[in-house]
Amino acid sequence: MAMHLKTSQPQLGITDQQVKCVELAGLCHDLGHGPWSHLWDGIFIPTALPGKRWKHEDASEMMFDDLVETYRPEITPEEVIIVKALIAGDKTRSSLGTEKPYLFEIVANARNGLDVDKFDYIARDCHAVGDRGNLSISRLISSARVIDNKICYDIKDANQIYEVYYTRFSLHKRVYNHKTTKAIEFMVLDALLAAEPYLKIASLVDKPDKYVFLTDNLLNKIEESTEKELEPARAIIERINTRDLYRLVDYKVFSHADNDMVRRNITPARIVEVAKSGSLEGVDEELLSVTEPRGACICTVGRKADPSDISLLMPAVFQEVWLRVYTKDCQFFGLIQAAYRQILRMLQPSEGVAAPDEQQHEGAVTPKEPDNPEAMVKLWTPSTSLDSLLSTPPMSSRKLSASSLAEHRSGPGTGPSPSTGSPRAPGPGPSGDQLHRPSTPIASNTVGTNRRSRSFGRNPSFSDNAFTTVPPNFRDVSPSRKPRSKRAREGEEGGSVPAKKSRIDGVGKS
Repeated sequence: MAMHLKTSQPQLGITDQQVKCVELAGLCHDLGHGPWSHLWDGIFIPTALPGKRWKHEDASEMMFDDLVETYRPEITPEEVIIVKALIAGDKTRSSLGTEKPYLFEIVANARNGLDVDKFDYIARDCHAVGDRGNLSISRLISSARVIDNKICYDIKDANQIYEVYYTRFSLHKRVYNHKTTKAIEFMVLDALLAAEPYLKIASLVDKPDKYVFLTDNLLNKIEESTEKELEPARAIIERINTRDLYRLVDYKVFSHADNDMVRRNITPARIVEVAKSGSLEGVDEELLSVTEPRGACICTVGRKADPSDISLLMPAVFQEVWLRVYTKDCQFFGLIQAAYRQILRMLQPSEGVAAPDEQQHEGAVTPKEPDNPEAMVKLWTPSTSLDSLLSTPPMSSRKLSASSLAEHRSGPGTGPSPSTGSPRAPGPGPSGDQLHRPSTPIASNTVGTNRRSRSFGRNPSFSDNAFTTVPPNFRDVSPSRKPRSKRAREGEEGGSVPAKKSRIDGVGKS
């Protein structure tokens, strides 16, 4: 890319030294990735070293400094500064950021994310999974021009840019965030966290001479160890090897605008709280003696794309939130799902986020209110009596929503406005730790003269998926299945290895 800009636009004055620095930054910008790449960088280190401000670009700069010091390549101190600034994508760290800011959009493009790093791993990963794709990276590179100190592309190549973002989105959907991939990643994470107090591997991120030897072989070293302190980690690795994986309980796709709302309201603690609240019917008492789960998985992918002057058929957004809830112990499968879905029923999308305009056709079926909306109960909290919550819910402390405005205009107890004919989305959203679900209708927004859109999302609520619903007492364990590993068989037969603890466990965030 840098060489193309140098030869196609000689008036830019790009020098061979600057091309060399961009090439070195491209080669070295991922030196700081730890074992299992983003699992290490984004989840393990923040969990093992809470409060530490660290990202893999920091480690890349550290490893580059160590490389220069150890092998003494032909590079000047000024070039080292430029390369490290290009790796970080920080224009303020070098005079080149003021002189030629567009060079900082080649390796790590902070402006729109379209850089050669994505070109490289998307093409490589598509080849690795046997997906030919329709990308022509060389065409995009040859189309690049610098205009107003920014890298731009010919409008005729807009479809190729669309393909880049769509292919990345598709890889996240089909490969990177496949349910089994994530289950194994979370088990690797738990094994590393279980071994961390003994191995102290997280502290090596600041020691380049030690960090360079951290590879995926860590699991093999833990597995072949004999220390008693590593027994919990070895047990998790054995579950991976025998395919006794964490089980996916439920999942849902949310608008990216609801990301913060999902993270606030759907948490491990909230799931356990609902499970213990007594609001779920048909739950065995033995299942209620549970411990804290370790979380739900939230995955966000993609970026926004402006459809202007491109096509009316292309989506404007390539970003959404995937939320997955896993369990480590299959006997709590149904209970976790029931508690999680109870929370969903009491949520509404983030305030002020309107759904894309939807054409309302004649004969369109509008969702109905539940037969008995009063049956919905509020979350129980230890500081509040459950009976008092069920009797007179307090007023919400949130800002007025469209539903509350509709209630004030039409008065309590009145039905939907004749002009809308559409019931409101169930649930006013949480108020602190206490949630309730009144049955107040909501007025639809009017867009233009003939088009209307719902105020909060395409669906009337974050509704259940009836196809995958199971009873709260459902245990996803086959009665005929026998343990595959010697460790599990000995535990079941009362051997020296203790049996697995009964608990509800989900899996951490991404």
